[in-house]
Amino acid sequence: MPLESKERGDSQELAPTDAPYTRVHRSARPEGTRIRVGGVEIGGEGFVVAAGPCAVESRAQLDRTARAVAASGASVLRGGAFKPRTSPYAFRGLGRPGLEMLRDVGRELGMPVVTEVLDPGDAGLVADHADILQIGARNMQNYALLEAAGRAGRPVLLKRGLSATIEELLLAAEYVALQGNLDIILCERGIRTFETATRNTLDLGAAVLLGERTHLPVIVDPSHASGRASMVGPLSMAAAAAGVAGVIVEVHPDPRHALCDGAQSVAVSEFPALMGGVASTLAGRGRPFSTPSASLDPETRLEWETERLKGLDRMLVRLARERAAAGLRIDALQSKIGRPGRNAPDAPAWQEGIRGDSCSHLKPVTTSPTD
Repeated sequence: MPLESKERGDSQELAPTDAPYTRVHRSARPEGTRIRVGGVEIGGEGFVVAAGPCAVESRAQLDRTARAVAASGASVLRGGAFKPRTSPYAFRGLGRPGLEMLRDVGRELGMPVVTEVLDPGDAGLVADHADILQIGARNMQNYALLEAAGRAGRPVLLKRGLSATIEELLLAAEYVALQGNLDIILCERGIRTFETATRNTLDLGAAVLLGERTHLPVIVDPSHASGRASMVGPLSMAAAAAGVAGVIVEVHPDPRHALCDGAQSVAVSEFPALMGGVASTLAGRGRPFSTPSASLDPETRLEWETERLKGLDRMLVRLARERAAAGLRIDALQSKIGRPGRNAPDAPAWQEGIRGDSCSHLKPVTTSPTD
């Protein structure tokens, strides 16, 4: 259907009746779409930061990264279990074990998980482990995958294709919406241009224009847009200044030895500075970060805190087992070198911390009958 437009000053804007993407057009929901996932609101007043490794390499790597980004204010955990790679010889992810690690770490930290799905047949599997299904740039026009993701019962994060127009991205989102799912997050991740100094070219203007054309929340991926870790912070600040819903950032404990996209991964040690820069930009606009505890009614907050407590319990069990195994290894090494006695500490340090003053700030919560 040929598109018509109506003149408005120096610009042209599609009339709602002319747009071929009727379900995701701004006129279908002028107030905008807010997506609530795991207590985090995407598309609201708060700025969402999704952060984590490009690819899940091990439980230890994921643990360290997730705890670091959560401590700095990220509210969504990203990570790849299935990786589409240009070379068939490159690391292509851990598959299902990676999904299980993401699920477990996300639950322990109370962070919703976003991860990519590559095959329509895997949409249900990924939906069982993740809170948001990501469709990557290479699959933006994989229509069978779009439909399968739309039917999976989870929000969908849809990335713009490397050479896709804004209209093509919105039409791809329409495929998801036609399955009855309007919980769609659009992602500007850079487009392919003649420039070779960066991996892609961040089209920040497209992200702003998307906010005018559609009611769906729009986020920016500064990692893929630049391909350079040194640029991720400044581009994240630019995204915050542009008023988008959030960013999705790749973070790694040791980028030089990352199995995937190390050059564009922010080091764990540098992530707090990135968040500080974004916070300063947001302060100028009067916007906060979106956090899992923000804007929750008491019943939802109770459910979220209960799940968080269960996750912490699972983490304590796992850590207790790891500590017991470490103690046995210490005993074996002491026996091997002929050192008498048991030198492995019997009382965990955290127990001493609880007995001391480290938790003196914790007090029972009391409520009045009117609360």
